[in-house]
Amino acid sequence: MATIDVYNHGVPAESAFGYSQAVRSGDLIHVSGQLSLSDSGEFVHADDFAAQLRQTYVNLDKVLDHFGVTRNQVVSQTLYVVDLQRNSEAIMKGNPAYFGDHRPASTVFGVTELTFPGQAVEIAFVVDMKLPA
Repeated sequence: MATIDVYNHGVPAESAFGYSQAVRSGDLIHVSGQLSLSDSGEFVHADDFAAQLRQTYVNLDKVLDHFGVTRNQVVSQTLYVVDLQRNSEAIMKGNPAYFGDHRPASTVFGVTELTFPGQAVEIAFVVDMKLPA
């Protein structure tokens, strides 16, 4: 039987929208799209892509920490980006800064809008707990 563990940040949107930030099933962790939310669940850094990217990675680290895994165990990421052409350079800087030498599979979608006005990025991960940390 697979082990299931659920993680939430404890922000209002989790119950309002009816989702979890991450679900572990066996050795895989599926992390919902993370975005630039403060600890209290407020959207921060509207219209500042680089700051949103940094805060989103901070929130992803909170999820990874909960499960006792590291960035090196991320096997894939999916980025949803508003105005992809304008923000591609920031992604090219921010992604390697976050992952270092680790290179997960990555898919980037250009989208017209996300949940909050001024939101420019959302990132989802799949993590394999069996990989070396």
